[in-house]
This record gives sequence, structure tokens and C-alpha cells, in this order.
Amino acid sequence: MSGVDESGEHHHEHTLSRTAGQEIGVATVEALVRHQLAAALGGRRGMVEAAVPGLIFTAVWLPTDNLRWALIASLGVAGVALVLRLAQRSSVQYVFNAIFGIGIGWVFVQWAESSGATEDEKKLAFFLPGILISLAYTVVLGGSCLVGWPALGFMLGAVAEDPVGWHDNPQVVQLCNRLTWVMLLPGAIGVLIQGPIWLMGDRGTISADLAVTLIFALRTVLGWILRIASWSAMIWLLARNATPLEPEPDAA
Repeated sequence: MSGVDESGEHHHEHTLSRTAGQEIGVATVEALVRHQLAAALGGRRGMVEAAVPGLIFTAVWLPTDNLRWALIASLGVAGVALVLRLAQRSSVQYVFNAIFGIGIGWVFVQWAESSGATEDEKKLAFFLPGILISLAYTVVLGGSCLVGWPALGFMLGAVAEDPVGWHDNPQVVQLCNRLTWVMLLPGAIGVLIQGPIWLMGDRGTISADLAVTLIFALRTVLGWILRIASWSAMIWLLARNATPLEPEPDAA
């Protein structure tokens, strides 16, 4: 976003500023980021839509070994959510995130089946893309913080339709850096615990059935505990309202 000051010179106006705060009625960096973050993540509804179909798929498939019914149940739930989103003319990206997760897991299952895998080995293959995605997610988010361009800032900038303008505000950069570190912790811990279990199951150190049971339990129980803890920490950081928004640094 750009503007012109009283001298007639053009200047860049970052969107996460006092001006942006006044437009939505907030006066602190935390409140402004909280508003933008809610839009970027889709709120509680978006997070539920992204998580529930995958949980239903694994909950049906693991005990029954019936891949068809697992797909029907999970895609049925995702389909209902999709229809509601379309009827309300709201974003469908969170539903498609869930469908993508199921789809890529199914691809790995088919790959394992073509290699002559047993049912337990196919289930173990289903969990591999999730672990790899979490690993990549952790590396990207952590790296973005280390280079001073925290990934969360780009999410907020995308919502504000100015992908990099947020970086002009040091207060926003600092807050996004802290939030990004907190946000990556559940995935990082999941990889550190689930990764070795998957490898032991794949190499026969423990049975594939035991590895699947442990990973599923960790993902559904510990995973949600870690997510809730992470969200709670982010909410605490954003609820303090301790940092007043500053005016544009180069505005007249």
C-alpha cells in the first residue's frame, strides 16, 4: 500500500499500522494481529473443518480395515461442510485442506499396497505424509523466524492484501516472531516423537500394528493437547494488548 505525504513524495504504508487499527477499531498491535489471525486461520470453524474429516477417516479405517467406508465417512463429512460453505458463500479452503490431507494419505496407502504391504504396513504408510509435512512445516516456520521474516506475518499480510507491508512495523515483526515459534511447537514435538516410532515400525524393530497404534494415540491425544496449549499461549500473547500501534514511520 502506498501514499503521498504533504511534500508530494510517495511513501510505503504498511497495513498493520495505527491507520489499519483505526479502520477496525483497535489500538494495539496484539488486537490488530488477533483480528487478522482470526481471518487467516478461519476461526474455530476453519480449524474444525480442517481436522475432523481426517480424524474420522483414521477412526473408521484403523479398527475396521475398510478403506472404502473410511473414505465415504470422512469425505461425507467434508462434503457437508463444503456445501454449507458454498451456500454461505464463504471460504472453502479449510475443507479442501482436509480433503488434501486425506487424499495424499490415500496415495501413500496405494503405493504401499502396490509394493505388497500388509494391512498394518498400509496403515503405517498412511501416517508418513503427515509426519513429513509436519517436518517441512517446522523447518520452514523456524527458518522464517531465524531470518527475521516470521511466516505468520505473511499470513497476516495476505489477509490485509499487502504480503510484505507488515515487515515495516518492528512491533508486528516481533510479535509475529513469537507467535510463529509457539505455532510450530506442536508439529515439531510430534515429529520428534512420531518419527522414531514410524521408523521402528517400518524397520521391524517394533510391529507395524504397535507403531500405528502409538502414532494414532499420539496424534489424537497428545497432538490435541499440544495444539490447545499452543493456542492458549498464542491467545495469552494476543490478549495482553501491551503494545500500542505506532503511526506510519515515514508519514508526514
